[in-house]
Amino acid sequence: MRKPRDARNLESPTLQLLRRQVVQAVRAGMSQTEAARTFGASLRAVNKWMHIDRNGGLRALLLKRRGRRLGAGRLRGEPAQRIRQQIIDTMPDQLKLPFYLWTRAAVASLIHREFGIKVSLVTVGRYLHA
Repeated sequence: MRKPRDARNLESPTLQLLRRQVVQAVRAGMSQTEAARTFGASLRAVNKWMHIDRNGGLRALLLKRRGRRLGAGRLRGEPAQRIRQQIIDTMPDQLKLPFYLWTRAAVASLIHREFGIKVSLVTVGRYLHA
């Protein structure tokens, strides 16, 4: 049995075209189940697209940006700048941390000690990358 296509993996223009075609087909009289089968989308997605269309029209089907907004972390502004400067100016052992080099774990310990914010190593990696 063929696995259904996952629309989340489609490029934005392709997904927008698919949404528009499905909605127009259902408007023209095709059932949602038939449209889902014909266009290779899930019935749940077709139902959601039709709900969006009913409430806002085809214009509401336009894709919005996905994912987390940039700079939306808990550590930003002056505190982030202060941590950055400490990493540049000192070594972890100079700040009485149990590390000899700056690692994600060392930075997480510093953030927790300075601001009481517990952050995961993945999040620290994102902060360091930024």
